[in-house]
Amino acid sequence: MKFTRVQNYWNRQGLIKYSFFVIIAVFVYQAISIHSQKLGSTSLQQKAAIKSEKNLTQKASRGNILDRNGNILAISLIQQKVNLDPTLVQDEFIPMLAEALQLPFNELERKIKDKRQASSGSKQLIIKENLALTDPIIINLRKLKRQKLEVCKSTMITPSKTLLERAESLVGIEIDNKNEVEVLRCKGEKISGVALQSSTFRYYPKAESISPLLGRTNNENIGAFGIESEFDYLLAGSDGRAKITANKQGSNIYYQTEISQALQQGEDIQLTIDADVQFHVFNAIKKSAEFHLADSASAIVLSANGEILALANYPAADPNDRQNYDPQDYRNRVLADKLEPGSTMKPFTMLLALKKGVITATDDELIDVSKSIGHIKTNREVRKYGDAITVKKILEKSHNLGTVNVMERLEAKDVYETWQLLGFGEYQGLMPSIENPGVLRHHSTWGLADKRTIAYGHGPMNTNLAQLARAYLVFANEGSVPNLKLIIDDEVAEESTQVFSAEITNRIKEILDSVASNDGSGYRASINGYEIGGKTGTAEMVVAGKYNKDGAKRTYFVGFSPVENPKYIMAVRLDYPKQCFVSWDPNIRNRCEGSNSAAMAFKDAMEKILNADASIQPTAAN
Repeated sequence: MKFTRVQNYWNRQGLIKYSFFVIIAVFVYQAISIHSQKLGSTSLQQKAAIKSEKNLTQKASRGNILDRNGNILAISLIQQKVNLDPTLVQDEFIPMLAEALQLPFNELERKIKDKRQASSGSKQLIIKENLALTDPIIINLRKLKRQKLEVCKSTMITPSKTLLERAESLVGIEIDNKNEVEVLRCKGEKISGVALQSSTFRYYPKAESISPLLGRTNNENIGAFGIESEFDYLLAGSDGRAKITANKQGSNIYYQTEISQALQQGEDIQLTIDADVQFHVFNAIKKSAEFHLADSASAIVLSANGEILALANYPAADPNDRQNYDPQDYRNRVLADKLEPGSTMKPFTMLLALKKGVITATDDELIDVSKSIGHIKTNREVRKYGDAITVKKILEKSHNLGTVNVMERLEAKDVYETWQLLGFGEYQGLMPSIENPGVLRHHSTWGLADKRTIAYGHGPMNTNLAQLARAYLVFANEGSVPNLKLIIDDEVAEESTQVFSAEITNRIKEILDSVASNDGSGYRASINGYEIGGKTGTAEMVVAGKYNKDGAKRTYFVGFSPVENPKYIMAVRLDYPKQCFVSWDPNIRNRCEGSNSAAMAFKDAMEKILNADASIQPTAAN
């Protein structure tokens, strides 16, 4: 270390005498220090027998959420922020620090200067946040922290009176100006005042496409919505807690560890969701909701065995954005909303009628639609296909009066029990905290209007979209309905309820193939090269406790593909679409129905799903 004289420090004595004094001063200081250590040895021995305790907590790592193929849907990562203490950062390092932080030198210098001059508030300066461990800035700073620069600092010192007197007696010269003096000291130093602070954050790679299902964690890393909340007890794990006792006896230290709670890391959860299918479905309903000016949209895709491949809702929020929050963006409408499914229930009315033998659903069987039944009126529009039409035509054109005519032949008790077997009004056990089981009123409470309107999905029933999609699994399982499954390795009984025979199920399935053709109401759901079966639906929305007659509707399409051996079953719902168009002129608006809104979203998603599935080969164009 070198010293440079400033002011008038012993000017008259010259450089040699000053150097001699410094040597004497250092020698005396060391002697006094050694003596002080010897005097203090007794107190150190008195403190030798010390018992100290410290409680330690080891945080459990939160488990990951994975899709069926092992793709990460939610993971806990470590991020770092760069915290500066401008009062400690050496000026010599600011150019190098600016380069490491990838900031302009002038900007960093100004921020440091402003903090130094601030009269109040924290002196800490958070200069960078949310950096991954592999971020180039973090790598740059680690390298910078290992470097040294020559740093010079001015220091004011007051020579010790005792040392000065001793120096005077040794040198034989009286020293003038024994006041404080300024000394400039230079030495190689590493950078100071730069701290890298680590924290854990939850990251969702698929962002908004799946957020209403996954939910998110709060600032305390506790699940706040969705899967994160429903299965928080598995994902969170348990922190480890221990007490360490240190006993010092002389120069020896003995440690004793007492574990009060063992560390248990959070468990991973693997969903039946396919991230690619989920992505296609979310994009389709988002595009549809925006195009049709709908308030919201939702969809679910099932495999034939009941596993949920996609469960999408819109609007939705990016859970990685912690600044903006709206609870409605995390609403899982597929499970939480109860609704009247409209004409999507007509196939089940026909299935039950076939089962009970009150119809044959053949081409030579005609159903009378010339007479009104209760509040279901006949008119020229109703009779435009004839005074009597086939079951196939009833389903193709979604004919209410024809469906009610068939329902009149059935017993209310049989309808109620069959709807129960299909799962309506029952919990599916997927996410109990949010799942709405819907309502299926007991048949003893039905009036004539209830029995008639339940034929086309109104009246004494409402459901959620997952229940509706599950009922359509009969067409993929020869009349039986398997349980829905969302968690892989979940202890859900893999059993199926036989509701209809394979023969009658296949008969109605063939008819539903024509619904999604040019002859049917669902023709906009047709996909070139693939067979599509399904049914449109439209239901007036209940607003303020009563049906809204001013156009507030829910529109649906529930379909499956391929028809002969369905692999995918998909249900789509739009809430209050306001912009729809007639078939022959895309510039002319028409009232919104399942055929000109939800069916289009179904096609958009299902076409991408089928094209990506190498096990399904397209046929000749439809």
